[in-house]
This record gives sequence, C-alpha cells and structure tokens, in this order.
Amino acid sequence: MMEIPFTYTILFLAPLVSGLVVMYFKPSLSANIKLLLSFSGSFLLAICFLHLIPELYHDYSYSVGIFILVGFLLQILLEFFSKGIEHGHYHPNKEKKIFPYALFLSLCVHSFVEGMALVEPNHYHEHHFSNNSLLAGIIIHKIPITIILATIMFTNKISFKSRLLSVVIFSLTAPVGLFLASTYGKILLNNVSVLNALAVGILLHVSTTILFETSEAHKFNLKKFLVIIIGLFTAILVLL
Repeated sequence: MMEIPFTYTILFLAPLVSGLVVMYFKPSLSANIKLLLSFSGSFLLAICFLHLIPELYHDYSYSVGIFILVGFLLQILLEFFSKGIEHGHYHPNKEKKIFPYALFLSLCVHSFVEGMALVEPNHYHEHHFSNNSLLAGIIIHKIPITIILATIMFTNKISFKSRLLSVVIFSLTAPVGLFLASTYGKILLNNVSVLNALAVGILLHVSTTILFETSEAHKFNLKKFLVIIIGLFTAILVLL
C-alpha cells in the first residue's frame, strides 16, 4: 500500500509540474493530449466498474445509488461552467486578459471531489493496492486538464502571477479533498462511502463523455480505439 505522504505529494506535483511546463515552455496542444484523455477515460471507467462500484455496494445502502446520481448531475452542472475541459475541450476566451473565474472554480470543485474518492470506505479491509490504481487514473486524467487550463490562461494573456497562483491552487484541491475526507469524513458521516459514491458519479460522467467523444463527426478513429482498449486492459491487469 502506498504511504499517505506520497499520495498527497504526487496528487500535488503532477498537475503543478504539468502547469509549470506549459507556463515556461509554452508547448502547443496536440492530438497526444486527447489520446492521453482517452486512456485515462477508459482506465477510470474500468476502475469504477471493477473496483469502486462493487466496493461501494459491499454493504448495500440505498444512499449509495442516490449519491452516485448526485455526483453525475453535479458534473453536468460543473461542465456548464468549465466548458468541458475535463474531457479535452479547449475554448480560449476571445476577450483577452479576463480571468476565467467560473471555469477555474468548477475545475477546482471537480478536482476536490476526485481527491475525496481516494478515501477508504469504512468497510475497506483488503485490496488496498486498488486505491493506487485509482490514484494513477486520477493523475493521468489531471495532467491534460492542467495543460489545457494553463494554455487557456496563457492564450487569454492572464498575468504570470495569476497563472502561477491558479495552477498552485488547482494542484492543491485534490490533496485538500483527500485530507478533509480522511480527517473529517468519518466524524461527520456515519458512512464515508457517500463521499466515494459522489466521486464515482463524477468519474462515470467524465469517463463516459471522453469515450463518447472519441470519434469526431462519428468517424472511427483506430488510434483512439486502440488506446481505449489499452486503458481497459491496463486497469484489468492492475486489479487482478
């Protein structure tokens, strides 16, 4: 099982380093980001069905399904403000030097809840390594999101200090979500599984949307299809 300090560190550093690379080297967005998103989407979807959902229903509770649906609906609401950055959409603002507050805050909420997904349910006794696979999926998903966010900030000519601060804050949201869920979740809630269910709803929406959008103009894309297959099989092998 991974040590908790490492989990917090990698959750913070992965998006931070990705954002700093964009800020200093200003690479152009490429098709490789969508391929990375396709891999992360299929990986997260497999993790949801093979581990997270079965674990949530280990001790059946009606509230689990309710909170999965709430998480799903919450992500729909968040995407109204984020414009779909979570699954690879890139929409620079035509009005330069305007900080995209709604977009930024929605991404922070999304990241915060993803961090909460890493807290262990009350009945969690074995297969701790599967949380490491979820961590890997979240990291793979957060990297392209941070790259797109930093690129939009640069395109909109946001000041360097504001870009740096926004990347740092965004990088902190998932570790903070995990910390609060781990520290106070079991105190405030009888069953911390509702937090996991909320996160699963969000992950299900994001992963399925990524997979639904793998074909542009309904054209079959062999490269993306192969990446999706690789993502699914990687999750299966990790959880064996």
